Amino acid sequence: MKFVAAACTAVLSSTTYAAAQEECGTVSVAEMNWASAGLAAWVDKVILEEGYDCTVSLVAGDTMPTFTSMNEKAEPDMAPELWLNAVREPLEKAVEEGRLKLTSEILTDGGIEGFWIPRELSEKEGITTLEQALARPELFPGAEDDSKGGFFGCPSGWACQLITRNQFRAVNGEEKGFELIDPGSAAGLDGSIARAFERGEGWLGYYWAPTAILGKYDMVKLDLGVEHDPEMWHSCIVTDDCAEPTLSEWPRSDVFTAVTAQFADKAGVALDYVNARSWSNDTVNTMLSWMSDNQASNEDGAYHFLETQEEIWTKWVPAEVAEKVKAAL
Repeated sequence: MKFVAAACTAVLSSTTYAAAQEECGTVSVAEMNWASAGLAAWVDKVILEEGYDCTVSLVAGDTMPTFTSMNEKAEPDMAPELWLNAVREPLEKAVEEGRLKLTSEILTDGGIEGFWIPRELSEKEGITTLEQALARPELFPGAEDDSKGGFFGCPSGWACQLITRNQFRAVNGEEKGFELIDPGSAAGLDGSIARAFERGEGWLGYYWAPTAILGKYDMVKLDLGVEHDPEMWHSCIVTDDCAEPTLSEWPRSDVFTAVTAQFADKAGVALDYVNARSWSNDTVNTMLSWMSDNQASNEDGAYHFLETQEEIWTKWVPAEVAEKVKAAL
């Protein structure tokens, strides 16, 4: 089954628009517990409330609990940023059976995972592939053993820790002079990147987008030189008993907005907004970086986005909706 978001044009008569306002009513939106999704939830809240006269409540969420609740209880009404790879099979069934609908592909680039190095180092040393990076361990400090290069993996307990470890084994990282480093936490991983940039040093390891770090520090994702191998990925790379791993590119992480069928039926023209709303990783990275630098909340980030990025969000809504939102800022 292919997930395709319907793009809707927002050309409406004032009569249709007024009628749709009355239809919106109350909307519950999942404010997921990671930064990009939390920002998206608040942008939706402001636009739906100020532009469409909806009454929006935000509810705390995470991928599996939110999906399960939407699928089984039809609440909350909307998950603005649902990473499909985590729930693909049950989500396909829910869509086929009419309980849930997918609207916009909110991240137009998809979620991105891989191994990264600083762009300045990449350009200076001509390193664009993982193979080239592994040939230069002296460029990547951070290991406890000063004679080895540092290869930063995922924190303990994260699903990507197994993946990173198996990918490291697949490329014979230890034999090539590297030590796989557990950063201990997300803060530890971020801190290792910040230190490398502050010291003008190289850094090599796992990261993902969209994130504040990639908005603040200019990094480039390395070419692994291989395609995604679904069989190797699922039978070995993601497991803790992968005896003979071979390198595989990460699967593209499709990231869509999911809504309940009940919301789709009642939302009226507000659904056109949800169908049209999407942004790039670069846009989100920039917003998250601003939020990190200013210790801003998701709400603060949403208002900053709406105040500074009119050229993006005004394309998602009719002119009269845009004017109502602007007046409320």
